[in-house]
Amino acid sequence: MHVDLVGGYYDAGDNVKFGFPMAFTTTMLSWSVIEFGGLMKGELVNAREAIRWATDYLLKATAHPDTIYVQVGDANKDHACWERPEDMDTPRSVFKIDRNSPGSDVAAETAAALASASLVFRRTDPTYSRLLISRAIRVFGFADKYRGAYSNGLKRFVCPFYCSYSGYQDELLWGAAWLHKATKNPTYLNYIRVNGQTLGADESDNTFGWDNKHVGARILLSKAFLVQRVQSLHDYKGHADNFICSLIPGAPFSQTQYTPGGLLFKMGDGNMQYVTSSSFLLLTYAKYLTSAHQVVNCGGIPVTPKRLRTIAKKQVDYLLGDNPLKMSYMVGYGPRYPQRIHHRGSSLPSTAVHPAKIQCSAGFRFMNSQSPNPNILVGAIVGGPDQHDRFPDQRSDYEQSEPATYINAPLVGALTYLAHSFGQL
Repeated sequence: MHVDLVGGYYDAGDNVKFGFPMAFTTTMLSWSVIEFGGLMKGELVNAREAIRWATDYLLKATAHPDTIYVQVGDANKDHACWERPEDMDTPRSVFKIDRNSPGSDVAAETAAALASASLVFRRTDPTYSRLLISRAIRVFGFADKYRGAYSNGLKRFVCPFYCSYSGYQDELLWGAAWLHKATKNPTYLNYIRVNGQTLGADESDNTFGWDNKHVGARILLSKAFLVQRVQSLHDYKGHADNFICSLIPGAPFSQTQYTPGGLLFKMGDGNMQYVTSSSFLLLTYAKYLTSAHQVVNCGGIPVTPKRLRTIAKKQVDYLLGDNPLKMSYMVGYGPRYPQRIHHRGSSLPSTAVHPAKIQCSAGFRFMNSQSPNPNILVGAIVGGPDQHDRFPDQRSDYEQSEPATYINAPLVGALTYLAHSFGQL
């Protein structure tokens, strides 16, 4: 395609660059820094570096107007091999969206990533920040003008991996919310006012993750009402409250399942992404409510910011080992953590130990072995236990044992807040 696509992140345990979850990861890392960066001390430099590694790539992927390169690598062929990134010889096919094959979901998420990152670099690198925001504006315009889900045109390549199940309306609302925050241009506030309802502002889809951004948009827009007193966004306080109430055990409208050990449980596959993203939103919303001297209203029952922080802390404590198995779901943390994670680089011997190439199918003997992974992927958070708090620690069990960037990203902000509030930062 004559475009430089070096850089970026693999999303999880494979060797494919999926643009959709990569952009969401970037947005969540940026949001973590925007809300809690002031508490990060020496880690702030590392957080910015992790964001820039992603945005440098996203700038390359959006270099051509009305075109975004949204994936590098053929996922089906990649998943048929178990190979170290250094040995990778699967096709590096490039997939794009454009006017003829649009993808408002991945385009608007990319715009959100660029816009949120522009706020991260506003003071430290104003030139880079301006480049990010001007690109975000252009990319959002493309997302909005040429509407469609990217998994329509690219179905064979992006499904079932990162199919857009929730549609693209949530990303348009989320992207507009970030552009409003980053530019203060009234055009975006007007866009949200006119299109909010049709884009699903008040739907009760209370899951926040790489696919569905409605809840994140509600929390983000509620800040403009609560803290900046933007009256036209009044309804978003109610929309945000509805999500929070859905999480609170025993509250009216509570609809969340918890495991017997107390973990939020929403999905069988990679449930921890739901835990980390919900914990981040609870702490962030608690921050907004505190500065506005407000509470959550759950069917007439007031819920304080302190209660939200308590719920979030309980989730993070569970993740770090306060659970029935006394298992930390962060690799390399605590006395007991997953040993056989579903991750190629972690499970195959390093090139230092085994310099010879390990061919595509030869890697499966390592994948299928019961030995612990030779390389410890320190800090990675896996999919987590099932609804009964069980965790088999099997490499083949990607639903529970695979780490992912978008599981880790929201936890960065949550851990920052908790570490600071307990005097550890």
